[in-house]
Amino acid sequence: MKTPIFATLMTLVIMASLLNGADGSILLYGLCQTACNAAWVSCYAAAGLVAGAATGGLGIPAAAIACNIGQGVCMASCAASFLVPFP
Repeated sequence: MKTPIFATLMTLVIMASLLNGADGSILLYGLCQTACNAAWVSCYAAAGLVAGAATGGLGIPAAAIACNIGQGVCMASCAASFLVPFP
């Protein structure tokens, strides 16, 4: 089931894609980062962890590491897409 937040984000992404060049790229970059963060929190929740809670040290769960790597890849793709000209 889609959450209202997901539906709102998708609506904003679609609306932002209709903007031209420089007007839309910064907005899309922010929305992309927001989507990455929402996915990261969902990943932690699915693993039974609390996002933002201290899990560091040698006892960090493998699921947390996987979530963090996924978020890093997602954020890097946001940054890369921001550098590419937006039609």
